[in-house]
Amino acid sequence: MAVIELNNVQKVYGKGAAKVVALKDINFKADEGDVVLIMGPSGAGKSTFLTIAGSLQKPTSGQVIVGGEDISHLSTKQSNNLRLTRIGFVLQAYNLVPFLKVKEQFQLVDRVKKGNNISLVVLKKLLRRLKISDLVNKYPNELSGGQQQRVAIARALYANPEIILADEPTASLDSENVDEVGQLFKELAKDYHKAVILVTHDPRLKKYADYIYEMMDGKIVNNRQ
Repeated sequence: MAVIELNNVQKVYGKGAAKVVALKDINFKADEGDVVLIMGPSGAGKSTFLTIAGSLQKPTSGQVIVGGEDISHLSTKQSNNLRLTRIGFVLQAYNLVPFLKVKEQFQLVDRVKKGNNISLVVLKKLLRRLKISDLVNKYPNELSGGQQQRVAIARALYANPEIILADEPTASLDSENVDEVGQLFKELAKDYHKAVILVTHDPRLKKYADYIYEMMDGKIVNNRQ
C-alpha cells in the first residue's frame, strides 16, 4: 500500500496574465521501503511538489493522500500535527535553531513530540553513522555546511516519521559523505520501512534509488530503475 500518493494534482499561482501553472496533473506514489528521487532543472516544479507533498501548502486541485487519508483540505493545526508525527523534512536551509547545541536540537523535538521518537541507542548509532557524534556540544554556527546538513538529517529522522522529504540533502557533501547519506536513506527505507523522497540535482544518489521521477515544466515522468 502506498504511504503517500498525489492524484491529478495541479498548483496554480496568480490569475490572468500573471497566472503560472507550477504543477500539471501530477500523479505520484511511494510505498514504504521506497527511495524515490525527484530530479529536474531549477524551475521545473520540484520545490512546489515537495511543499504540497508535505502539506506546507495546498494543491489547487487534485488529492494528496497520506496513509489512506486525503490531506488536501486539512486545517493548519491538522497539517502541523501531520508534519510533527508522520512527515520528516530535511530542508536545504537546514533550519537548525541557532542558539541550541546539536544535542539540544533533539531535546527540542522531545518537548514538542513526546512519544514515538527513536531511542537514545538508535540516535547514538545514527550520529556515529553520520560522523557527527563529536559535534553534540557545538552550536550550528560552529559547524560547516556539510556538518549542519547531516545534523538536520539526524534531527528529521529522530522524530521517527513514516515519510522523509528531503530537499537537496547532499548539496553540501563530498562524494564520500554522499555515499554515507545515500546508504543511510536506503537502510532507513528498507530496514525501518520508511518512504524516502529526495528532491535533488545530484546524480550521485541515483544508485540508491528504487524509482526516479523526472520533472520538467511542472510535469512528472516516472523512470523505473
